Amino acid sequence: MLLFASYWYAAALLLAPPSSNFPFSKLKYPPNILVIRLSALGDIAMTVPVVRQLAMQYPEVNITMLSKPFVKPLFQDMPHNVHFMAADFNGEHKGISGLNKLFRRLHAKHFTHVADLHDVLRTKYLRLRFNINKYHVAHIDKHRRQRRQILKHNSKAQPLSQHNNYVDVFRKLGYPIRETSAAPLLAPRSSKLLIGIAPFAAHKGKIYPAQKMENVIRLLSQQPDIQQICLFCGKGEETDIVNTWCKRYEKCINASQQLGSLEKEIQFMRSLHVMLSMDSANAHLAALAGIPVLTIWGATHPIMGFQAYKQPDTNNIQVEMECRPCSVYGNKACRKGDYPCLNSIKEETIVQHILQHLTHNNKQT
Repeated sequence: MLLFASYWYAAALLLAPPSSNFPFSKLKYPPNILVIRLSALGDIAMTVPVVRQLAMQYPEVNITMLSKPFVKPLFQDMPHNVHFMAADFNGEHKGISGLNKLFRRLHAKHFTHVADLHDVLRTKYLRLRFNINKYHVAHIDKHRRQRRQILKHNSKAQPLSQHNNYVDVFRKLGYPIRETSAAPLLAPRSSKLLIGIAPFAAHKGKIYPAQKMENVIRLLSQQPDIQQICLFCGKGEETDIVNTWCKRYEKCINASQQLGSLEKEIQFMRSLHVMLSMDSANAHLAALAGIPVLTIWGATHPIMGFQAYKQPDTNNIQVEMECRPCSVYGNKACRKGDYPCLNSIKEETIVQHILQHLTHNNKQT
């Protein structure tokens, strides 16, 4: 089936007219943009400020975000012209027949433009159908060649920005987005001094060693002004580790376990004074909440384009090494065997970054 879809996709590219030749002046329906980004959570979170800017700068345009059901809370506080639509790839929209059913549902909504911010097999198949039906379609450029140059440590390679990659898609559709210099509005913080820590990521190359992270927590617990350390984690082993820390340090709470949902976690993050995160989804969620985000980088690097939105470079905690970055996503084994990129970061350095932010915040208030 997948091979068949690939052949069909190639045929569609040959048969469909170039998107740039789309007759804007002959639109049958009012401007109605379909935006597709299916996973992962961090990448979806990075679409939020782009979609918000698009909606605010083009209030006459209807925008529908197509993604997985669990990310709907990310798009709840949007302008009135932004809507959310869920796709169920484990059930109703599974396989080629499910994608065909999904396309028929999308086709009935009379979209005028399609922005594919993912560019994977599923979205390529949907693009095939849209191209055959003469939609104006644009997709993300992942700059794979440039990424390879960065991994080869070519000094001429330019830094990437996933945010700009998304913006470029809408420019291709005829909706350039003016970049705003303002950072997200600061969230209303708690009267308590709350620290957030998200100590995990999808891959080992992005995770600060557990023993060293516990030392960070221990040092922060000794700070009299810090009233609570809120830990964010997934299920299974991550929960077990966090609960162990919570038993050892009375200022710690398992925020994820207590809150129980992505929506509540995002709301709660607004009360934090600072978030410490790996290069992971939590960094992007906290950035959307409008709080300072300190990000620890190991095998990956901000130059790859996944830095949290509107966070300054000084918020990146990392040790520059000749072998960094060695991976785009942190999923490759360390060639040196012991991840010196992460182990070289001192616990005291991390704590100092956090305390500096707290001091700066107190002066502002």
